[in-house]
Amino acid sequence: MLRPVLRALPRLLSSSLVSCVLALGALLPAVPALAANNYPVVLVHGFLGFGPDSYPGSGFLYWGGYNNIAAHMQLYHGPHAVYAAGVAAIGSNWDDAAELYAQIKGGCTDYGAIHVARYGYPGQPQKPPDKCWAADPKNNPNDYPLALYPQWDAAHPLHLIGHSQGGTTIRALIQLLEHGSPYGDEGGSELYKGGNLGWVRSVVTLSTPHNGTTLRDAVLDILPQLRSPLRDYLDSKLTSWELSPDGAREFNRWALTSPGVYYFSVGTVATERGAWCCNGTDRTVAPIQSSNFQYPRADMFQYYKYFAGEWIVPSLAQRGIGSYTQSATDRVRIDSEWFANDGVVNTISMRAPNGQPVRDYDGTAVRGSWNFLGNQRGFDHFDILNWPNGGPSADPVYERISDIIFGLE
Repeated sequence: MLRPVLRALPRLLSSSLVSCVLALGALLPAVPALAANNYPVVLVHGFLGFGPDSYPGSGFLYWGGYNNIAAHMQLYHGPHAVYAAGVAAIGSNWDDAAELYAQIKGGCTDYGAIHVARYGYPGQPQKPPDKCWAADPKNNPNDYPLALYPQWDAAHPLHLIGHSQGGTTIRALIQLLEHGSPYGDEGGSELYKGGNLGWVRSVVTLSTPHNGTTLRDAVLDILPQLRSPLRDYLDSKLTSWELSPDGAREFNRWALTSPGVYYFSVGTVATERGAWCCNGTDRTVAPIQSSNFQYPRADMFQYYKYFAGEWIVPSLAQRGIGSYTQSATDRVRIDSEWFANDGVVNTISMRAPNGQPVRDYDGTAVRGSWNFLGNQRGFDHFDILNWPNGGPSADPVYERISDIIFGLE
């Protein structure tokens, strides 16, 4: 009797093993299919940001803090080519776009003759000699740093991911690539001639002030005599203007959503509606709260807590992002929908540029429209970069982004 059982044992085990595997497969998340594309990714930092080689001795990166988001994306369901760019820490969207173009494609940055004449700072060179990249490592007599992706064109497109102002820099770059300069002949750079369709497959923006941030107005519009490094930065010409809701409205009239590009956006919010107790906010900064306004969470980066709530602490005469409004007829109306923020940017501004196509992402990406991936609650402006702050990791956000963009046909 034992022999028939032994003969049947392999078949029984095989059948049981198949059943177990099928059952396990039903319980585990679905494994993504092979990537539909493997185009390179370029990460673009925001204002006051820096490139991967800016602080080599510190081990600290803009994209990841003491970790490395680019490396994580390279290996996640990879290998993938993921680069981190480094443009000016303080620059206009146009200027940063010009630097980004040269850094990716190769060559020297050209801000454009007409643009510099109209909007440049005093003494700004049209073609700065210290912002050049070599497209060919074998032909590099000046020992320039190497361009990120010299073969970039319609046959070799890119995915672009921008944090904060990096998102609007990317939008300016696409507008220039496809339509060129609106002013005419800028002096010969290929970037300003337009007609470069299909060079960008997708754009992802993280915490980007598409419609500006009221931090700028809250600091500048009230108590104009207050001086601080933050105020001095926000008071700088074109960069400051584009970060304001009024300046962003003007920028949005020029930088349009391209019909041929997939756009995705991610919001962050690190404030809570006011309550008498127990809403997770910092009671030292905001001990008395109104349910009409927003207040910084206890786990928000400390410096931004002073601007994110009802008041710019310690003043009780200067409203913060969490309560700032304005209703002048010739300006962008700011109401309570603008109160929630991540310490730097109003959450409502991160969804999409006003007046341009937008939808909630439902698993199917639509080209020529912003596909909103939702708000990351409890993430402040730098939590989304995995800067040290004791909160949850942002790695799952980048893994989801990777699944989406590499799944695009």
